[in-house]
Amino acid sequence: MIRLPPILVACLLGAALLSGCGEGGAEEGARVTVYVSAPMSGPEMKAGRQLCHGARAEAGRVGEVEGLELAVVCLDATEGEGRWTLARVGANARSATEDSTAVAYVGEPDPQARKQSRPIVDAAGVAEIGGVGGDEAIAAVVAAIREGDANEPRQAVFEAEG
Repeated sequence: MIRLPPILVACLLGAALLSGCGEGGAEEGARVTVYVSAPMSGPEMKAGRQLCHGARAEAGRVGEVEGLELAVVCLDATEGEGRWTLARVGANARSATEDSTAVAYVGEPDPQARKQSRPIVDAAGVAEIGGVGGDEAIAAVVAAIREGDANEPRQAVFEAEG
């Protein structure tokens, strides 16, 4: 068993209380992030960039939903020769699950690639949205948050889309 010095325990407890840990839910003005995984180079680059651009444009148009700032992070699903790889797709999905602000993962244009990412994001309770344009994916996220519990946006999107 590891024993921490009392001063360290007090500092950690204080930091947790100040950051709002344990209160649950998203606070007004918090950031929610939608991850987009798509090919950004190679033969599928055009479709990948359209997916990312559509998501960013729609998020920019919406700005915020129910007092939450909406952000989009685009991840390249390609390696080497500009083709998506299972390793890169898996790494992208894991990146989304490691971000506590992630509410959705817009899966790759290729259904085979989505088969790789879906179990990873599902296990973390992050909804995967695939087979639609970026703007449609963001519209689905916005609708889910508005119709669900905006205090629990990840859960609201997962229940609606997951």
